[in-house]
Amino acid sequence: MQLDKILEILAYTIPSVITGGIAYYFFAKHINHEEKRRQFYLHQENQKQSFPLRLQAYERMVLFLERINPNKLLLRESPKSDDKTVYLYQLINSVEQEFEHNLSQQIYMTNACWNMIATAKNATLQLLRNKTASETITGSKELQEAVLKEGINDSYPSYAAIVYIKNEVADLF
Repeated sequence: MQLDKILEILAYTIPSVITGGIAYYFFAKHINHEEKRRQFYLHQENQKQSFPLRLQAYERMVLFLERINPNKLLLRESPKSDDKTVYLYQLINSVEQEFEHNLSQQIYMTNACWNMIATAKNATLQLLRNKTASETITGSKELQEAVLKEGINDSYPSYAAIVYIKNEVADLF
């Protein structure tokens, strides 16, 4: 008789345990799915808010690269004396101020893009330093002319960075 009671209890318990397990499985799956859906909508909402900020950051960095383009930099920053070294420091100071003003934009960009911008800035400064170091250039006006002539033969470093930014922004759409 005892065995009959145990079998009867098992006959009721086993289906209810199986039903409970299946219910737990589907409930856990449903909770997981809802969590992923909420995360997706939250991510989508964040993208809507951050996308304009990212575009603005790219725009500001293109403006920075245009401003440090030696053609525009030399026209904007006229020499205050005939000493080429003083003029070099004036140009470097202008580029560094522009760069520091835009440092916060890097949080909206990829590391590769930011590195490209920093490289363009450093290459521009190196170009200015190399031209200043030339012994054939004696004054600030000659430095201006030499740097401007460099742009005729070669493209300036900021051009490559601007192309990189344009490609990265195109990938956003």
